[in-house]
Amino acid sequence: MAAWKPSHFEEFRDEQQLLARVFNHRVHLVPKSEQRSELGTDRYYGLLIDERSGAINPAQYVQGLAAAARRAGATIVSGAAAERPERQGAGFRVRSSAGTVEARDVLVATNGYTDGAAPALQRRLIPIGSYIVATETLDAGTADALLPKRRMAFDSKNFLYYFRVTSDRRLLFGGRAEFGRPNPESTRRAAGILRSGMVQVFPQLANARIEYAWSGNVAFTRDQMPHAGLLDGLYYAGGYCGHGVAMATHLGEQIARRIAGEPITHPFFDDAFAAIPMYTGTPWFLPFVGAYYQVKDWLQ
Repeated sequence: MAAWKPSHFEEFRDEQQLLARVFNHRVHLVPKSEQRSELGTDRYYGLLIDERSGAINPAQYVQGLAAAARRAGATIVSGAAAERPERQGAGFRVRSSAGTVEARDVLVATNGYTDGAAPALQRRLIPIGSYIVATETLDAGTADALLPKRRMAFDSKNFLYYFRVTSDRRLLFGGRAEFGRPNPESTRRAAGILRSGMVQVFPQLANARIEYAWSGNVAFTRDQMPHAGLLDGLYYAGGYCGHGVAMATHLGEQIARRIAGEPITHPFFDDAFAAIPMYTGTPWFLPFVGAYYQVKDWLQ
């Protein structure tokens, strides 16, 4: 994690002590005077290094999960739009473009893509666009200097940047470039915003071309914490606030154990998940939220 402001590095010291005292988890700090050994920029004010953290390829991961589910006997049908589940006796009927399924229990795991098929959950999850760009292939010297140890990096802003160097020497650079729903136009705008941020962090990339840009939804909740439980008779899990690879895996397992009948409790289980006032699924307030966090980044 890279400190966007000097005060953020001082907060890293508090976090380092907390992680060691409460969780017995060791991280180490790198002051700005030494950060070039880890990060090829002077824009930040020191680093927090977590040697036990890492990254995975999320596409390969979800393919592996799907393969494991099939081996366990699950049937996976992709590209099938589901309608709102209907009560049928002690269970549900779910109509879709691929046919109808009858089930005792239904788990809604739609997160940032929740729509009118689950209106109660739609009023509780806020879809927010996440955007990322990839540069052209860089020469070896430039790529090696950006992140000499090929770590995964992110910074301490609310409107954070996250980035890494790929195996074919591209810089992936992402963030919440704008608080709107992703579409081709917003992705083009976000790509320009991210390119400006990338050059601010790495001026040496001023002439590097952006060859790819893409986007998708993450889901936030009012309290910025994940939630799972039972809502209108349907099980749900979502609202991972940008941490879905880890948290969706964990909460998916926990809610599955509950569906299977285990008397399990969990701090993120919430059968009384409150709706967001004056919100029906269209996040009209996102531009105001984005402006608020931009001001916070400026002030903090």
